Amino acid sequence: MTTLETVHTTSYRYQNPVSLGPHRLMLRPRESRDLKLLSHTVTITPEATVTWAHDVAGNAVATASFTAPTDTLVIESRATLELTAPAWPVFSIAASATTYPFQYSHDDWVDLGALPTPQFPDDRGRFARWVASFIFKQPTDTLSLLKDISNGVSNKIAYQSREMEGTQSPLATLDRGWGSCRDFAVLFAEAARTLGFGARIVSGYLYDPTGSLIGSSDSGSTHAWAEIFVPGAGWIAFDPTNRSMGSGNLIPVAVVRDVRQAVPVSGQFIGSADTTAALSVTVTVSPSGVF
Repeated sequence: MTTLETVHTTSYRYQNPVSLGPHRLMLRPRESRDLKLLSHTVTITPEATVTWAHDVAGNAVATASFTAPTDTLVIESRATLELTAPAWPVFSIAASATTYPFQYSHDDWVDLGALPTPQFPDDRGRFARWVASFIFKQPTDTLSLLKDISNGVSNKIAYQSREMEGTQSPLATLDRGWGSCRDFAVLFAEAARTLGFGARIVSGYLYDPTGSLIGSSDSGSTHAWAEIFVPGAGWIAFDPTNRSMGSGNLIPVAVVRDVRQAVPVSGQFIGSADTTAALSVTVTVSPSGVF
């Protein structure tokens, strides 16, 4: 068991006072059998009224409402949690799903909804052919196939941090040969969906006590990975950026169908035409009491 503290601070500085519209916050870590949330606070300057709800995927979403104009907005999310996920997990996959291809049960298929459906066009089948290249025989071991695809993403794509918003399409990432962790996650999830797996994107934080992992050295960066639904085992985490499987060093905040649904802080302001905002973000993940 590891007790950790996360601090995620988002700061906006405006040239002139502005009126802030409601802001949507996805900052509360998701509890699971591997992660226990001991405490969580959100501190906002200027003062705001905060209401909480759960979205369709069960993510905790806050809405911050403001009354007075301001030239500064600072949102700090601070959490203390216990991470108990094993470094080398063993998954109890149902006998019906140990080899691929397999069929989800009717109930699983209905409940997965759009999650097994590819999200990006592939009119010429280029992406489908790239995914099919990982299937050396049929039937094949399900878990080994997913690991091969995850490792194939990191073998094919060079990691490159991007501060700009947005995510590359899977084909664009393959063609360019580089991408950020969210590009890796989207590429892997789309590959799994192409083969009929239910897949979702996860946004959160990466715990890297040795400083050896990719995606943890950039101040202000969250991390992204994917989860695949395999009967019996449930949702299995794959981090193609770091060629890892399981949740041993991952702290999820939001699970979504589309990575665009996992923006930590979003909102609008009303001000003069020449008003611009300077944005800074810092993220720290440390053993409890160490900053």
